[in-house]
Amino acid sequence: MEKLSKSSKLYLALVFVILYAPILFLVFYSFNSGGTMTNFKSFTLEHYIAVFEDTRLLTILINTVVVALLSALISTMIGTLGAIGIVSMRNRKLRNTVLSLNNILIVSPDVIIGASFLILFTMVGVKLGFTSVLLAHVAFSIPIVVIMVLPKLQEMSSSLIDAALDLGATRRDILTRVILPYIKPGIFAGFFLALTYSLDDFAVTFFVTGNGFSTLSVEIYSMARAGVSLTVNAISGLVFFVTMLLVLGYYFVTNRSRGASGTGGRK
Repeated sequence: MEKLSKSSKLYLALVFVILYAPILFLVFYSFNSGGTMTNFKSFTLEHYIAVFEDTRLLTILINTVVVALLSALISTMIGTLGAIGIVSMRNRKLRNTVLSLNNILIVSPDVIIGASFLILFTMVGVKLGFTSVLLAHVAFSIPIVVIMVLPKLQEMSSSLIDAALDLGATRRDILTRVILPYIKPGIFAGFFLALTYSLDDFAVTFFVTGNGFSTLSVEIYSMARAGVSLTVNAISGLVFFVTMLLVLGYYFVTNRSRGASGTGGRK
């Protein structure tokens, strides 16, 4: 058992090294004054200064964050209500069909989804730009939120709703005071996962973005074709650090709420 434990820890450490080594390598060379990723000369912040002096790159970064936040917020609201609607379906066949359709959207190739949205927006007359990117990100994020919220709904006992009804609660009270507080961890998980997917999406965004509007992933791809400069490393490092802060903040809030509920329970 001890050998198994040691081998598991070694395997886990190896997985983390493989996952984080390229990111740390990228961030490390973002401080290189040499201007290349082959020979580290000395420490410098010039590449980060260049990011903040490049108004176009800052605009693209703001576009990326705004689209990610809005799409995550909208998809979380729609996905949560959708998950509640799926669980409340009495017809098992219909429920399984809707779940299958939801799962198909998750496993479908991004190229197919992006091309489909491009054709749809062209037919409907939606101008490619901020609106088209936002709608596309909301659409592919909704199934993710549904998948994250469903387990919490399925583990919730129906006796909670029955008790609330017996106490005279309305349907709105049940939703806002019973269901939503119970599934809050799933909602937060769905929001952050949708936010992450939106921030790093390239394939779908590449199809639906238009002239005058771009996101960070598309811009990095365009810059890479001309030869990546360490400015890309710097902006990628900034995004990585911000993402880490968001994740740490999420865990801090979650653990704090759990600790508060545990204290309340002991009282």
